[in-house]
Amino acid sequence: MARTRRIGILTGGGDVPGLNGVIKSVTYRATDLGYEVVGIRRGWEGMTHQRWDGDRPDPRYVVPLDRINTRTIDRTGGTWLHTSRTNPRRMRAAGLPEHLGTERRASLTTDGETYDLTPVVLENIERLGLDYLVPIGGDDTLSFSQTLADNGVRLIAIPKTMDNDVQGTEYCIGFSTAITRAKDAINRQRTTLGSHERIGVFRIFGRDAGFSALYTAFVTAGRCLIPEAPFDLDHLVSVLAEDHRLNPSHYAFVIAAEGAMWAGGSLTEVGDADMFGHRHKANIGETLAAEIKRRSGIESVASELTYDLRSGEPDAIDTIVAFTFANIALDLIADDVSGRMTAIRDGKYTHSPLPDPALGARHVDIATMYNLERYRPRYTGLLGHPMLLGQPLGPAPA
Repeated sequence: MARTRRIGILTGGGDVPGLNGVIKSVTYRATDLGYEVVGIRRGWEGMTHQRWDGDRPDPRYVVPLDRINTRTIDRTGGTWLHTSRTNPRRMRAAGLPEHLGTERRASLTTDGETYDLTPVVLENIERLGLDYLVPIGGDDTLSFSQTLADNGVRLIAIPKTMDNDVQGTEYCIGFSTAITRAKDAINRQRTTLGSHERIGVFRIFGRDAGFSALYTAFVTAGRCLIPEAPFDLDHLVSVLAEDHRLNPSHYAFVIAAEGAMWAGGSLTEVGDADMFGHRHKANIGETLAAEIKRRSGIESVASELTYDLRSGEPDAIDTIVAFTFANIALDLIADDVSGRMTAIRDGKYTHSPLPDPALGARHVDIATMYNLERYRPRYTGLLGHPMLLGQPLGPAPA
């Protein structure tokens, strides 16, 4: 008799609200189609560190999924499967699985410093009997998905990131919830800024792209600073000082993406690099608040709007998109399509090629979305644009 077909699903990189909705919906739809579903725990680490006991996989990294154990997980945030920032192509010796012998380790490196565990991942996919893989992640997680597709692994990817900067889609799971949380936090802190007549600097995620800062400014009628547009510090201070003077409560605020910087300025990077080469940037919020106070004489304060925005349950939009992306992924699997990513383009659900790592992050279109002089979103000229202010991407390439 033919064996039961099997789908694997994993979440990689930072967690965002909505991931559990995808996991549940993939499981429900896949079982309807006659597939078994296994969850790969801790992202790509579950594929690199898998240790076998005969034919049995390590339960720390593999869990069978069904309608019972996934029934309520969509009601909470985070990822029920857990996650990591593991990059199988660039592991250092200290991060290698302990059970890999010396000879095997030597076969996976060319320089003795970094190790490419792609062959290990491919072996584990085969041993798990996966007919399809559904990886959920941002650019880093999905870049390795392309490596697997190039090696014959059948997969459908699903984009998630609160930065909303994955190439090939106008929307990524987690983005709407992040903006909703940022709006709530800023509106609560207006009372404190006004009580003390301060200028507030709200730091938000966005190392390479300013979508999170831009959309938060859109819904709070605030100023924003984005990585795509280095700003004039003196001009910014004058704009904020004017806001402060004209506001009856004598406060002002600006939302700064973590990768934003004034022209000619720079921020150091701190901490150890992750497996994808990323280090944390020094805090632009604290640095900018100090500069604003020094140049304007107005008391300024920095506030962190980062990890709170990716915690808790998803909002309605992220729940809807999570369920829909999951079902589109299974539609594609049922049609024997592979090597694609679920997407929204021109405001419509579709699918796109896997993101090309060489392209990097998707960026804000400054000409149509950002007012360089006033440091705020453009509110006009949006007729014909997709919902959520996104610049149209056009039809997906075949």
